[in-house]
Amino acid sequence: MAEVVDTQQGQDLDQELVRRVQRGDSAAFDLLVRKYQHRIAALIGRYIADWSECQDVAQDTFIRAYRAIGNFRGDAQFYTWLHRIAVNTAKNHLVAHKRRPPTEDIDVSDAEQFDSGIRLRDTDTPDRELARQQMEQVVMRAVDALPEELRTAITLREVEGLSYDEIAQRMDCPIGTVRSRIFRAREAIDAELKPLMDVETRPERAAR
Repeated sequence: MAEVVDTQQGQDLDQELVRRVQRGDSAAFDLLVRKYQHRIAALIGRYIADWSECQDVAQDTFIRAYRAIGNFRGDAQFYTWLHRIAVNTAKNHLVAHKRRPPTEDIDVSDAEQFDSGIRLRDTDTPDRELARQQMEQVVMRAVDALPEELRTAITLREVEGLSYDEIAQRMDCPIGTVRSRIFRAREAIDAELKPLMDVETRPERAAR
C-alpha cells in the first residue's frame, strides 16, 4: 500500500512540475530532468550501445520534451509520454546514422522492470528513495528562492544546456557575469542541500 501511495505522490509531483513548466517556469523542468535522466539513459542504452552517443540522445530527448511540453495534457503519466519521446529519438538517431533500429519498441512496462533493477542497485533502501524525493523538493524550493538573474542563468545552463557564451548573449551580459551567477546559484542550492547530505552520510560514518 505504501508503494502505491509513493507512486501516486510521484505522479502528482510530476503533474505539478509540468503545470509549472507550462506556465513559464522552466526551472521546474530541471527537476524532471534530474528525476528521470538515469532512467531515460538506461532506456536509450538498450537501443544504443555507445555511452557517449547514449548521453547525447538522452539530452536530445529532454530538449524535445521541453519544446513539446506545452502539448502535454496529462492523459498519460509524464514518464510514459517521456518514454515515447526517448524511443522515437533513439530510433531516429539510429536511422540518421544508417543503422537499423529494432523492429519492436521497448514497452514502457518492460522498461520499468528493467529500470527497477537499476534503481534498486542505486538506492538500495526505501530510505534512500525517500531522501532522493526530499532532495528534489529542496532543490525546487531553492531554485524558486533564487533572484531572477541567478534562476535564469542556472536554468539556461542546466535545463537548456546552453554554453556560457550563449547564456551571455541571451542575458545580454559579460561571460564573467554569467559564470558568477551560475556559481552563486549552485552555491545557494548546495547550501540548502547540505543538511540533507549531512543526515544521509551520518549513518555511513557510524557504520565504518
